[in-house]
Amino acid sequence: MTLTLRNRLTLVYGGLFLIGGVLLLVLTYSLVANTTPGTASMITSRQGAPAPTGPAEDVVTEDQKIQLLLTENVWDDALEAISTQGSIALVLVAVGTIALGWLIAGRMLRPLTRITDTAARIAEAPAAGQGLHERIKVEGTQDELRELAETFNRMLERLDHSFDGQRSFISNASHELRTPLTVTRALLEVAVNRPGASPEVRQLGDTLLEVNARHERLIDGLLLLMRSDRELRERSYLDLADVAEHVAAQTPARGVAVTADCAEAPMRGEPVLLERMVQNLVENAIRYNEPDGWVKVTTRSDDAGLVVVEVSNSGPVVPAFEVPGLFEPFRRLGTERLATASKGAGLGLSIVRAVAQAHGGQATATARPEGGLVVTVSFPVSE
Repeated sequence: MTLTLRNRLTLVYGGLFLIGGVLLLVLTYSLVANTTPGTASMITSRQGAPAPTGPAEDVVTEDQKIQLLLTENVWDDALEAISTQGSIALVLVAVGTIALGWLIAGRMLRPLTRITDTAARIAEAPAAGQGLHERIKVEGTQDELRELAETFNRMLERLDHSFDGQRSFISNASHELRTPLTVTRALLEVAVNRPGASPEVRQLGDTLLEVNARHERLIDGLLLLMRSDRELRERSYLDLADVAEHVAAQTPARGVAVTADCAEAPMRGEPVLLERMVQNLVENAIRYNEPDGWVKVTTRSDDAGLVVVEVSNSGPVVPAFEVPGLFEPFRRLGTERLATASKGAGLGLSIVRAVAQAHGGQATATARPEGGLVVTVSFPVSE
């Protein structure tokens, strides 16, 4: 069993008080015991004194002995009361002190709890950089915990500015690159389609148009990836099954059999991002496939309260160690699974994961032993 910091502080407070109380009780008992006069010594001192004369001598002597015995009993009762009643009082006060130490430790550690809760919310945010605008409420005296909270707030502020600058740079760069690519595409189309263009010029123009189109897809992917990493401000109710069936019917199959087996999967989300996510899954499954292969799209709602969309495809065997890296930007398999397919930008599954995380879900992939992949994206219904 792991003790929390609050429990350890309480044990330290209670232990120190209990040790001090025991030492005080033992010291008090010893001092009282050492100052108690013994019966034999008191009788000897009385007998050494000049004895009175007369017939009442024997009676006085017996009275003295009785008084000494009574005095000794009183001292014994006092020592017993110190040992028993003092121990009971020490235990009761120790219990109260431990309870008070528990309350004081909780109050002292409250700023640390706020720091931990804030860090946990930021760490569990569905999108990258989401939650960095939060700050810890700083109050109280200027002590070590307040200094820690202020330092944490400054770190969050710098990270927030850094993420905003990164998103702004990607957005501005993508928009700036769109204009020259659009102009280049228009010039190439004019050059290829003009009368009298030689076959070599047309072939070169078609190749350059394909390269230009790939760059445009790359920029669109970067913009979508940046948008997916932001917090979703507006969500609407939709059925993921309708989205999956629509994408499966509209995506060019390129000789691959695409089927959809979709059960109802209601959820809340942004329709455009979810449609692009499913489209990326289907396009990747078609692109990285074999001639006369197949792609299957399914949706369902399971008993665990999750809405699931799953895309599986045929294809050559994918090494298991390469599967996790497919979700990283600009990462592809070592060889294309379809020689005639145009190479993608390497952002397909990265966008899928970003959209899933923005909706509070997760994306996973599993290599099929027969070849191909099974990509599963699950969303909590409550999101």
